[in-house]
Amino acid sequence: MARKKKTEEAKPEQPKEEISEEKVDTSKSSPEEPTVEPQPAEESEPTPKKKSVQEILLFNRWSFEGTEVKDLSLQSYVNLTPVIIPHSGGKHQHKRFWKTEHISIVERFINKIMTPGLVGKRIKGRGSSHNMGKKQKVINIIYNAFAIIENKTGENPIQVLINAIENCAPREETTRISLGGISYQQAVDIAPQRRVDLALKLIVQGTVGLAYNNIKTIDELLANELILAGRNDTNSRAVKRKDELERVAISAR
Repeated sequence: MARKKKTEEAKPEQPKEEISEEKVDTSKSSPEEPTVEPQPAEESEPTPKKKSVQEILLFNRWSFEGTEVKDLSLQSYVNLTPVIIPHSGGKHQHKRFWKTEHISIVERFINKIMTPGLVGKRIKGRGSSHNMGKKQKVINIIYNAFAIIENKTGENPIQVLINAIENCAPREETTRISLGGISYQQAVDIAPQRRVDLALKLIVQGTVGLAYNNIKTIDELLANELILAGRNDTNSRAVKRKDELERVAISAR
């Protein structure tokens, strides 16, 4: 019995608790790393695209975008190419009808104001050629008139000018025909190019004619005329003149 006890004492005792700890340690990962919860991927904000070309504004103030010509017959004859300063130096005079494709409608309006002979009356030594050749002066008049239109209506003055041209462009006029010493009036249709020219002419005549002996400046009168013509108001002198031309043509059919 003593021998058995010695052999039992000689054997190393292995506690069960250590074995269980070893089993637990093997199940854990050796390096202790902090657990990070997965987060949803953040939506990347779209980077704004850089404009390659800066928008061209009339006088660096009014945009040509959104302007349109509703009259189908005048869409090809009203040039809305964006320009900053409406001055081409007379390049459109080299070939016939170049003004349709190579000159802005705003510059055509400016040139029409400078045209001598539109207003036939002469008051205090100032005739119809008072603005002839003074383009910088007329450009300032147009700028001030457009600013007044924007303040009064809140609309784009370029679109107001286009609406005024559409409403003041006559569709029919009369021509004189002579046969054997007898002459009479005959109603004829008007070409689209001439319709635009006549509309600009009537607007200028209705404005410059009122500028003499008037307290208001030509800037205010021009802005008022464009606003009334753009609304097709009968108080506009250009709209009245257009209706008169068409009424005479109807009677001469």
